[in-house]
Amino acid sequence: MKNKKLIVILGPTASGKSGLAVKLALRLNSGQAKKQFGINGAEIVSADSRQIYKEMDIGTAKPTKKERKIIKHYLIDIKKPSRHYTVAEYKKEAIKTINKIIKSGKIPFLVGGTGLYIKAVIDNLEIPEVKPDWRLRRKLESKIEKEGLKSVYQELIKADPEAAYIVDPNNPRRIIRALEVAIKTKKPFSQQRKKGEPLFDALEIGLNPSKEKLIKNIKKRTNRMIKMGLVKEVKNLIKKYNKNLSTFDTIGYREIIEYLDGGITLFEAIENINKNTRHFARRQMTWFRGDKRIQWVKNYKETERLLKQFLK
Repeated sequence: MKNKKLIVILGPTASGKSGLAVKLALRLNSGQAKKQFGINGAEIVSADSRQIYKEMDIGTAKPTKKERKIIKHYLIDIKKPSRHYTVAEYKKEAIKTINKIIKSGKIPFLVGGTGLYIKAVIDNLEIPEVKPDWRLRRKLESKIEKEGLKSVYQELIKADPEAAYIVDPNNPRRIIRALEVAIKTKKPFSQQRKKGEPLFDALEIGLNPSKEKLIKNIKKRTNRMIKMGLVKEVKNLIKKYNKNLSTFDTIGYREIIEYLDGGITLFEAIENINKNTRHFARRQMTWFRGDKRIQWVKNYKETERLLKQFLK
């Protein structure tokens, strides 16, 4: 394990993870780094549950084409939005990719904000393979239509109080899946993951901007997405796929779909994206704070110092 080093860059949405990871990877791709640490460079493995989907580019804030050209990225654009993708599948593909990078003499970076994806790899989680129960899902979807999403979410929290920290209360897909797993296994969803033997010697670096800075970053990013053509991206997606796909129960997409359906104005959609992103970032931080191994940094200099210590 000690020879299998892995660098993890994590934090809430809009905290600057992707930019930092690319900067560090470029640093390790230099001739000086090769001489200093005996490595052939670095490559990035995404730990984002939405960047895996093709055609969902702007709303998921994927690394730019330029960034992906100068540093190789993996597990981005690997599935169609209509494809169901599980944590177990992600874990298997991520571990395979990380080992491939290590074998090539390079350092792998695991970068993203999907806490369960990161934990699945770092802690080698034993994730139960619970196949979709479509009859149960239709029953829960029907209940949401009749009684509202809040009623089904409360049902989940009653069965599994800890799910409040890991399941988005505004995301029907995740709520239904969590209840499905709990019902089928007769165990709380939050207790379904057991740690295995660690596969990698991991350095976890966390970004946690101040509340004020994060709010500013979120607004700036949302405005940039709108200017880049988020509305057009969503229009094209719902022309090609069913707009009720669970994949589109994602911040940035569900608000624009509501706008396109005439339910709200574009201004309201933008405000809702900002608000829901702030709430999501708060839940991410609640999750990450539970991991005492994470070393929180304030600037690039601190990050580079941790990197040097780890690689030596």
